[in-house]
Amino acid sequence: MAWEGVVGEAASLQALQVFKCLSDETRLMLVLLIAKEQSLCVCEMTYALEESQPKVSRHLAQLRQCGLLMDQREGQWVYYRLAPQLPAWAQSIIESAAQGSAVQLNALTQRLTRMGDRPARRAALC
Repeated sequence: MAWEGVVGEAASLQALQVFKCLSDETRLMLVLLIAKEQSLCVCEMTYALEESQPKVSRHLAQLRQCGLLMDQREGQWVYYRLAPQLPAWAQSIIESAAQGSAVQLNALTQRLTRMGDRPARRAALC
């Protein structure tokens, strides 16, 4: 299964575009959680954020369109990760945002941890 994204978008990101994409709290938390966990499926993110699947999917689509994320379909599950071609300055923004949102990010990570390992998460939530 190949990771998919908008070809060339990550390499040609503009600062204004990144800040617009991250200006929404849900999108920011999605990016920070994915950055911390490296790869998450939609159902894991809906559980961690306590948001509806349509809302999470809509925000993930926007983040993918702006070049911050890539997705991979694995059966009925769709996994997201940061685009590997993100410029260093964009990665630095995400790292800084994670530091500034450490308390909230840790709470989300703890929720994920309580879900168990990925096979258990799939069985229970997806």
